[in-house]
Amino acid sequence: MKVGVISDTHGLLRPEALAALQGCERIIHAGDIGKADILDQLAQIAPVQVVRGNNDLKAAWAAGLPDQLAFELNGWPVLLVHDKADVPADLEAAVRLVITGHSHKPLIEWCGARLYLNPGSAGPRRFKLPVTLAILDVQAAGMEARLVSLLD
Repeated sequence: MKVGVISDTHGLLRPEALAALQGCERIIHAGDIGKADILDQLAQIAPVQVVRGNNDLKAAWAAGLPDQLAFELNGWPVLLVHDKADVPADLEAAVRLVITGHSHKPLIEWCGARLYLNPGSAGPRRFKLPVTLAILDVQAAGMEARLVSLLD
């Protein structure tokens, strides 16, 4: 299963991001979306799972979005939150993938049997941080993540 993971679009959905997400079976947005139509555009590619980011809190269109979402990808338990600081300290041992955004810093890090993934920021460049998203290959036997740079 090919899964696109994007975060911190802040109202900007780049054509490069749309191109990179083509062929995904599911898209996950880790918050700070910026505009409701971004979710509509992503949903034209694949079903979208999303959490609200801190910059979405005051937007009326985002009021119904959760702050935290637990689901499965191809049998793997996943926790999606915008800010890594909001990951519960007593996180269930069964959770094998934690997806966050917020920091704009891409991260792919295995801690034991658990993968922590931050796709970085796909929206406006912040400071000198890269502009990225992530692609996850989720199989019954395991998961593999890679970052996709959206700007040279």
